Amino acid sequence: MKTKIIFLLIISTILSSSCLFGQNTVSKGEYLSEIRKERASKDREFLTAESSPIETGKKSAFRGLNYFKPNPAYRVVAELEVFSNPDTIKMKTTTDRLPLYLVYGKVDFTLNGKRHSLTVYQNIALMIKPGYTNYLFLPFKDLTSGEASYGGGRYVDLQTDGGKTIIIDFNRAYNPYCVYNKKYSCPIPPDGNFLETEVKAGEKDFHN
Repeated sequence: MKTKIIFLLIISTILSSSCLFGQNTVSKGEYLSEIRKERASKDREFLTAESSPIETGKKSAFRGLNYFKPNPAYRVVAELEVFSNPDTIKMKTTTDRLPLYLVYGKVDFTLNGKRHSLTVYQNIALMIKPGYTNYLFLPFKDLTSGEASYGGGRYVDLQTDGGKTIIIDFNRAYNPYCVYNKKYSCPIPPDGNFLETEVKAGEKDFHN
């Protein structure tokens, strides 16, 4: 049940921000402002929501999540290749749980002056829900993992419109809930989803 709540909270953020920056609707300044508002909203949710991963006894010491400064350079347009005969895998997690994911395709993009390729997935339990068929899951590690960011990797949620390109906004990269509470079961980014660059965007490692 907690896993479902996590996905729905994340997806609500995507819905509220999918029209931002590069869609001819807002300016760079408005985009950065929206990122900051989202972060402030998440801090409030972590402090007050019943679904918060922060243990009740530790909320009094909670001072907010740690983030890299938002930077539009980390919002990239990627080429999306959808696999014609996708495999289904049991993705490893921080516990014995092995959720099913569809190996949806791959994304190719330029970041920090280098070309990169990552695999994107669909959570099968989520994709069968009405309205969620276009949502993709991008788990990754990078050269900040284990240093400035969480060593177990981070996630970015994507939304496809059926086209050949897709927006990847690393400013919205977030930590798995097990960073805050070990009772959660969190997917571990597959070995191939490692970026040979520093992604100084999104959430940093958490130190309360």
